[in-house]
Amino acid sequence: MAAATTWYLEPVDYLSMRFTGKAAASHASMVAAWLTDNRRLHEMSYDPVLVRLAGVDESKLPPLVPTGSVTGTVQPKVAAELGLPDGARVRVVTGTPDLHSAACGAGAVRDFDTHLAISTSAWIGAPVPSKKTDALHSIVSVPGLGSGGYLIANNHETGGLCLQWLRDIAFPGASYDEVVAEAASAPPGAGKVIFTPWLNGERSPVDDRNARGGFHNVSLATNRGALARAVLEGVALNNRWLHGAVESFAGRRLEPLRIIGGGAQSDLWCQIHADVMGRTIERVPLPLHSNLRGAAIFAGMSLGTFSPGEVAGLVGVEDVFEPDLSRRELYDRLYAEFPKLYKAQRSMFSRLNRSSPP
Repeated sequence: MAAATTWYLEPVDYLSMRFTGKAAASHASMVAAWLTDNRRLHEMSYDPVLVRLAGVDESKLPPLVPTGSVTGTVQPKVAAELGLPDGARVRVVTGTPDLHSAACGAGAVRDFDTHLAISTSAWIGAPVPSKKTDALHSIVSVPGLGSGGYLIANNHETGGLCLQWLRDIAFPGASYDEVVAEAASAPPGAGKVIFTPWLNGERSPVDDRNARGGFHNVSLATNRGALARAVLEGVALNNRWLHGAVESFAGRRLEPLRIIGGGAQSDLWCQIHADVMGRTIERVPLPLHSNLRGAAIFAGMSLGTFSPGEVAGLVGVEDVFEPDLSRRELYDRLYAEFPKLYKAQRSMFSRLNRSSPP
């Protein structure tokens, strides 16, 4: 199979090739491959040491072009299939990973403009001007939206997936709205029940594939509503933990946070994030479709249709959620315990969940 392969392509670059008939990649699209020297974005070549260590045939890697380049125009056959009247006039720009389209779809494309994604996973991203790596917290700046900038990258293994998990096991047949309504019936703090959302291990701000989730401080008085609210608050507590590390990485306070993803559709979850994180949360219109919007915005910036300075206003803000100061002491108290729960259980996670020796 590998011998018959012409190009090793990331999915976004494969789609671009299907449109244009030309293979091409960028530093941004090749982020996950780790085959380029991301300190030197002006060099359109793969790093020979990384290529050798990966054991990849460099002749099968697509040519590198600057991020946002026009790679070609839509081929006539493809244009006909898509109903485009003249494919030769439709230009195709380099594809990007979901982090990049998310930043564009959130309208957070200028340096230090920050977005928070609550999708299956969760992350906090922002454009930054320089290359940096925080190996301790698994935070890095990766090639960004242009030929010289970067984006802060990190990831929680489970974000919105925690709500799906809860619905499936505790609210069979219920809709997400019904689960959230149950959560809204419980008071802030969920009766001091803390949920740790590491259901599939964790990556940032701790890299531990053995970590697992749990409900803590549960009592006979705890009901389903409290458990549901604890899940929403636990994801927010985890994001507060990550956000602190991201702010240290950026060297500044990052606020407001534009929130996107399926989880952002919930007013309650947005407000919980504002209260727990102590930061203003701005929800963009149609947050579930932010990545789709972002792909179009990235293309528009690349083609010069509008400038990065226009993107925030182009996307706009649908709702603003300010922290409720009356809840600060409560959430500060819960958050003070949150990282301690991981530290106290880290050895147990390793003992119970590490892979058995061959």
